[in-house]
Amino acid sequence: MSFIADGADVSEQATLGEGTKVWHLAQVREQAVLGANCIVGRGAYIGTGVKIGANSKIQNYALVYEPAMLGRGVFIGPAVVLTNDTYPRSVSPDGELKSAHDWTPVGVTIGDGASIGARAVCVAPVSIGEWATVAAGAVVTKDVPAYALMVGVPAKRIGWVGKAGHPLREEAGEWVCPATGERYVESNSTLRPVEVEA
Repeated sequence: MSFIADGADVSEQATLGEGTKVWHLAQVREQAVLGANCIVGRGAYIGTGVKIGANSKIQNYALVYEPAMLGRGVFIGPAVVLTNDTYPRSVSPDGELKSAHDWTPVGVTIGDGASIGARAVCVAPVSIGEWATVAAGAVVTKDVPAYALMVGVPAKRIGWVGKAGHPLREEAGEWVCPATGERYVESNSTLRPVEVEA
């Protein structure tokens, strides 16, 4: 059973997974689909048709505009913005107010386990790879590889992170997580876990 706090605005056409909680002043629009055990914080906005995987957290006042797609276990920090218009204008070139039919929304796609820090902005269309971390206040304008640690405006990769979120340390040609001991190898500016033999 899901939970909707007093004062939250959740469309009857939205789908909330088992155990999902939507807190005060949050809005979840039509056809949005949230998996099990998600948390939507106070004042957050989930746009029409947005898809969010199980065990994800959307913190207070985050704005997740359609057609965003978030994987499982994604963290969206407070006041994060996932945009959906590459060339935003309120009016057409002749000065008329634009309507929903005058543009085509583009989305942000976020892989499983990735984290977007407080007040970061992801400018659509971009993809954030699984388990990547975007630092607070960063502005992402290009696709982000899996496990990347991104900072700045515009965001640049300054290192790698593991599944525990800690920056990885380079040891003997591999990248090692100080929290879990998991090992990764880098090739052609991508990172992948080292397969452990049974």
